[in-house]
Amino acid sequence: MFALLFQFFMNLDFFIKHFLEAYRGVAFAPGDREALREECATIVTELASEPPVLCHRDYHSRNLMLRGDQLCIIDFQDARLGPDTYDLVSLLRDSYVDLPWAVVDDLIAYFLALQGRSGEHEEFRRRFDLMALQRNLKALGTFGYQTTARGNPVYIQYIPRTLNYVRENLKRYPRFARLADLLSAHISELR
Repeated sequence: MFALLFQFFMNLDFFIKHFLEAYRGVAFAPGDREALREECATIVTELASEPPVLCHRDYHSRNLMLRGDQLCIIDFQDARLGPDTYDLVSLLRDSYVDLPWAVVDDLIAYFLALQGRSGEHEEFRRRFDLMALQRNLKALGTFGYQTTARGNPVYIQYIPRTLNYVRENLKRYPRFARLADLLSAHISELR
């Protein structure tokens, strides 16, 4: 659990440093950065408490290739333990592809049915959305880092879609009201 906790904290700090501060130029008022970190800590703690499974950790459309009629998975050097929602979130809330909520719901239901867990849809969806929020914030940090530190602006085009996913999850759950307020103060697209 400690390793997951540390990893998720680092991912959200990466978002703060590289997306908010470096890419968006946010200069936090006294206490605001700490307040944001406290809100992120509740997400991180909950995700880290989930039973870990082996995760690819970069399981999205660009890492799935067809060779003839065989599916090949690439870019798995970051594979490690994580929540059972991690890879499904990476695929269904992929920053490179738009999938409507209804399609995502259907695919989650299909995933759970294949595992004989159909009765878990509501709870799994809640955990899925929590993981999606963390994963999408992490992606924004990566896009900010690639743009500002590496001089690679290609990822800028994926920021609006990723912010849309974040906005949808923040609005979907009242428990994220404080986090939504803190983020929307610096990210107009989340208002």
